[in-house]
Amino acid sequence: MKNKTQPTSKELVMQETDIIVSKTDTKGRLTYGNEKFIEFSGFAEADLLGQQHNIVRHPDMPRGIFKFLWDNISQGKVLFAYVKNMSKDGSFYWVIANVTPDYDASGKIVGYFSVRRAVSRSAIQTIDNLYRQMLEAEKQAGARDACDASLNLLTQILQEKGMTYEQFILSV
Repeated sequence: MKNKTQPTSKELVMQETDIIVSKTDTKGRLTYGNEKFIEFSGFAEADLLGQQHNIVRHPDMPRGIFKFLWDNISQGKVLFAYVKNMSKDGSFYWVIANVTPDYDASGKIVGYFSVRRAVSRSAIQTIDNLYRQMLEAEKQAGARDACDASLNLLTQILQEKGMTYEQFILSV
């Protein structure tokens, strides 16, 4: 059940005390969402569980960011990322996500936890500009090469700043 809703210009703003939590299996299917996740998504819990987490993906998000995220967390790395999500009604909300692998007793990754917090207005401005550039690179490259094009642009920008991805994200 992919979110087929058209995006609107209505923003839902998280409060400093809001914490959104979700959990997925290794394929990205939702297995848990706390009350704040359900509230901001606009979906009923029954409509979320079992669905791909990308049910809340906003079309303003570069595909390359999610490729980068999955490439890292599937290797057991913890990752922070700024994400623009879309609610069922088309409104949007920005978060800073901390995505962490979940392991079973034998050390095998069995899923992922994501904890999301509010984002400062200055961070949104910086990240939104970066994501617009990445989306343009994806558009120019075409669907087949979109992820590589936006990730190459991200790498180039980070090199120019003399920063790693983690340093950049935590500095915004």
